[in-house]
Formats: sequence, C-alpha cells, structure tokens
Amino acid sequence: MHGNARLTPLGRLTLVTRIESGRAVAHVAAEMGVSRPTAYKWWRRWRDEGIEGLADRSSRPYSCPHQTPPEVEAQVIELRRELKQGPARLAGRVGLPASTIYRILRRHGLHRLSWMDRPTGRVIRRIHTDRPGELVHIDVKKLGRIPDGGGWRTRGRAETRSGREKRSLGMACVHSAIDAHTRLAYSEIHDDEKAVTCVAFFDRAQDFFANHGITNIDAVLTDNAKNYTGHAFAAALHGIEHRRIRPWHPQTNGKVERFNRTLLEEWAYVRPYTSDDERTAALDDWLHLYNHHRHHTAIGGPPISRINNLPDQYT
Repeated sequence: MHGNARLTPLGRLTLVTRIESGRAVAHVAAEMGVSRPTAYKWWRRWRDEGIEGLADRSSRPYSCPHQTPPEVEAQVIELRRELKQGPARLAGRVGLPASTIYRILRRHGLHRLSWMDRPTGRVIRRIHTDRPGELVHIDVKKLGRIPDGGGWRTRGRAETRSGREKRSLGMACVHSAIDAHTRLAYSEIHDDEKAVTCVAFFDRAQDFFANHGITNIDAVLTDNAKNYTGHAFAAALHGIEHRRIRPWHPQTNGKVERFNRTLLEEWAYVRPYTSDDERTAALDDWLHLYNHHRHHTAIGGPPISRINNLPDQYT
C-alpha cells in the first residue's frame, strides 16, 4: 500500500459494510473519497472472498513472457560465482544487456561481491538482530609489541634488523566485544588470551554494556579456541547462550572481525608510535571516537545512536 492510499484494509471494510447495509455505491464512494469502480472492486472481492479479499495483493504479474530463460539465468549465476565479475563484463560473455545481468544477480542475491565468499562463491549468510543485547560477538586480535623508541615504522627497517631488535617483545592480545545490533564496542589489551583472562574481560564487558543501557545479553558468539570452549568461560556466562562459529569460518563472526580490521587501520597502524605504552594509551580515546562519533554505514550513524534511554541520545 502506498502512502497516499485512500483505503486501508479497515477503510475497505467500512466501505463494504456501508454498501451491504443498502446504501448506494456511488454515495458511499463519494463519502470515502474513491471512485465508483474502486468501490465496486472491493465490494466484489468482499462478496467473493470475505474478509480475506480486502487484504493487499502483490502487483506482480502471473507470467512474464519476456523474462530471461531459466537456463540463461543459471549460466549467469555460474559465471558470477566462478569469475566474480560485474554485470558489464558478464554481459559480453552471455550476450545480454548489463542491466539485465544486474536484475538477474539481484533476483538471486548475488549483486554485491562483498556479500560473497570469494574463494567458494557462496553467499555469506549475515546474522540479523532486532535489538541491543540479542547477540554479542567476542574475539581476540594479536599485535606485536612496540619497542621503546618505536619499531621499524618509526626508525626504518635497516636500523631495527640488528642486535636486540631481532628478538620479539611478545604479543599484545586485544580482547574485543561488540554488540551485533548497535555495533557498540569494548576492548582491552592483555598479555595473553587464557580462559581466566577471557572470563575477567567478559565480566567487565558486561558492565560496560550495562552502563550504556544493554542490561540483558541473550547470546555470545565466539570462535572455537580453547579459552572459550572450556568450563571456565561456560561458567562465566551464567545462563547466557554460547554460540560457536563453524570451524574455519571466521566470516560467521564477521562483525567483530570487521571491527578488528577497523581497529588496526584507525588505531594500531594509523600512525607510528614510539612505544607500546603510547599505543595502549591511545586505545580508549579511539574507542570513544568509534562508539560516539564515527559514522557506521550499516546503521546510518555512530553506534551510540542505536542505544535507547541514554541522556541526549534518543533515537
């Protein structure tokens, strides 16, 4: 039903009820602001189908003689998955206009390459949530420690190849939790990713989400690492559903994986740091920028814009 429609399903029922009472169709049509043919149409449907006849119907035709044959569509879909090419290049192979190729791809949900798993060509099934706290993604990203004075990004590779610089300073483990609906994110840096560390991190992440109005978490999604699959992490969930990704399918945990990529590009590698402490100190400021000010294209604004009951941030 379009925005300027004169009759809603309830209005149609009112119309046919007045006609059934014995009043002239022309008079009822004038009262309802519709034409006589429209009034007769809904009255006829009422008499033939009852209340179900007053519901909206699809305007799609029963048949479309000019639609692309199924075998040609199958060829387009196969080429799309095999070659990962756009409509313009596929049009030359199949002999159809690029606009037709695009309609075929859109009809089968293949019109965006970013929605496909590049190696296999399968469409990635995205997890949809309807409210904050319905699902929280958790993951750990490892980063090399930065020596005092800066690493090779600051001093160049030649200077950092000799002496002690060859020995690794260890890895920093960035633990992150992100709410699937709002994209609100919380991160901490630790020396390891042991189960006890993950449990303590999740407790603080719950406090963080609660302080932003997300008091109930229904489910948590993690990978299959031992730190998440053991008894310690299961006990820390206190009844929260624990979902795990399929082995070797990190795209299932895509929201936090994409957050990790953004974190690397806009915090970890955005500029040269002279020490590991300097980079660590910059994390909190970047998280505030991400949650409160950075525009997120998937939700049309910063994550905080989807949080309800937050002072001065109503949506």
